[in-house]
Amino acid sequence: MKQSEKQGKKNQIGAVGEKIAARYLKKKGFAILQENYLKKWGEIDIVARETAKSKPILHFVEVKTVSYETKADLKKSVSHGTWRPEENVHFKKIQRMNRAIESWVMENNYNGEWQIDILAVRIVPREKYATAKYLPNVIFD
Repeated sequence: MKQSEKQGKKNQIGAVGEKIAARYLKKKGFAILQENYLKKWGEIDIVARETAKSKPILHFVEVKTVSYETKADLKKSVSHGTWRPEENVHFKKIQRMNRAIESWVMENNYNGEWQIDILAVRIVPREKYATAKYLPNVIFD
C-alpha cells in the first residue's frame, strides 16, 4: 500500500471516529456547536457544551480513533493493555489545539469556562462495531 493510500485510509477511519464521537456526545446530553474547526496552527475536532448544565462550560474534544480487523482483535488489544488511542494525544498536539482554541474563543467572543476532553474510539469497520471512552478535562503538565 502506498503512503498516500495509507494516509487516505487513516483519514477515513478518523472521519468515522469523529462521527461516532459526535453521536456519543449527543447521547450523553451535549450540543455539538462545531466540528472540524481548522486553522493553519491547529485544529479542534469537536466543540460542544452540555445542555443540562446551568453553568455552561465549553468542551473542546480531541477524537482519537483506532481500527481493528475483528472484535476479537479489539478485545485482545484491550485485555492485554496494548496501545490505546488516547495515548496519541501528546504535549505538542495539545499546544496546537490550544492555539486553535484561542482562535475559536476570539472569533466567537466566548469568555466563559472551557476544558479539553479526549474521546477515544475503537472501531471494527467490517463488523460495524465501535466503543468510545470519554476522558473529560485532561490536563497536561
